[in-house]
Amino acid sequence: MSPGFRRAVTGQGAAAAVQLLVTLSFLSSLVKTQVTGVLDDCLCDIDSIDKFNTYKIFPKIKKLQERDYFRYYKVNLKRPCPFWAEDGHCSIKDCHVEPCPESKIPVGIKAGRSNKYSQAANSTKELDDCEQANKLGAINSTLSNESKEAFIDWARYDDSQDHFCELDDERSPAAQYVDLLLNPERYTGYKGSSAWRVWNSIYEENCFKPRSVYRPLNPLAPSRGEDDGESFYTWLEGLCLEKRVFYKLISGLHASINLHLCANYLLEETWGKPSWGPNIKEFRRRFDPVETKGEGPRRLKNLYFLYLIELRALSKVAPYFERSIVDLYTGNVEDDADTKTLLLSIFQDTKSFPMHFDEKSMFAGDKKGAKSLKEEFRLHFKNISRIMDCVGCDKCRLWGKLQTQGLGTALKILFSEKEIQNLPENSPSKGFQLTRQEIVALLNAFGRLSTSIRELQDFKALLQHRR
Repeated sequence: MSPGFRRAVTGQGAAAAVQLLVTLSFLSSLVKTQVTGVLDDCLCDIDSIDKFNTYKIFPKIKKLQERDYFRYYKVNLKRPCPFWAEDGHCSIKDCHVEPCPESKIPVGIKAGRSNKYSQAANSTKELDDCEQANKLGAINSTLSNESKEAFIDWARYDDSQDHFCELDDERSPAAQYVDLLLNPERYTGYKGSSAWRVWNSIYEENCFKPRSVYRPLNPLAPSRGEDDGESFYTWLEGLCLEKRVFYKLISGLHASINLHLCANYLLEETWGKPSWGPNIKEFRRRFDPVETKGEGPRRLKNLYFLYLIELRALSKVAPYFERSIVDLYTGNVEDDADTKTLLLSIFQDTKSFPMHFDEKSMFAGDKKGAKSLKEEFRLHFKNISRIMDCVGCDKCRLWGKLQTQGLGTALKILFSEKEIQNLPENSPSKGFQLTRQEIVALLNAFGRLSTSIRELQDFKALLQHRR
């Protein structure tokens, strides 16, 4: 018995001793929460990801998210839910999203069309606002006819290609720019039947759940039976690789979102001034192996798996951004050059990672079956992106749409390898394009995953310090 334990029993009595034992029990279970080892369906270990993210990715991606090109995201938060009658929007003040005034948006962003990111694609004359840009057109009058046709083909292709996500129409009057730095993802108090229905629809209707499995997959479900988390997941092992990957991506995204909520929780509010910070009790409720019947560590492993998928996509799309035609145009030449330099540095780091997920192992069966499965995979994910318009909390909807679109863009990249390899250096490609909306979502979504892994390390350190 330790001296600290003896003092607790002597000075505080039996109640204090019981409380201390509970605390020690939780800290013991935390060791299990600290996920280690090699991830399923790939050859990467978690410790390598932690070190790579901490020392290479996180510091740079955090800076990138602060750059003008990546902090302003255009989104329509007023699209109606396509699946059920809405319960009405959340009235909690922390659910509110503050749109960015038009005057605050860099001229190069608001003047350009949604799929333009270079100065050549954006400049017509000195544009005062979006309305003038729409009247004059987004193609520079000094461009050659060949280049003009290429840009037109580019736009036509972008409008017709198969996306993994339901994209917002940025020309809609309801679409607004949001400053992501001023509307951070954190706990808002949004919960209950509305939140449950969103996640239930995602898990039960879109994650390839076999009919033989009756227990709900949704972690928010009120009753999940008596079986422990590990034995329940034997059904997952019976699925093909592609369907296992799909489930892990959604579970990993859910875990990442939950980590953000735990790390940025409303702890107290004094005289109208809120105090945000890590909530250990909430972290334990969502991830502790005892409270989650062993599922918490599995959810965290799925977070790492999702990180690997998006990391792989960034390494694959690097050649797209390395071309001279891409300069992430905002109108500030010096800042734009710095932003691209930083982005290319991140891409170099992603390419240096030695244990990437091998996407070629997916959809590798007979061509007809693989094509059908890939289309089913795409449509299921696209459906999930539409469900994001059913989220009742505007701030939750904003970050749900952005992170879903970011993952959808990553999947689009992974399955466009040939098109990316054949990109022309100095002109747009008809085979593969990314809109600015997709670029912003892709990098911010990966930034959220990088932050999640960093927040997990912070929770571990905090709990060990308390111990």
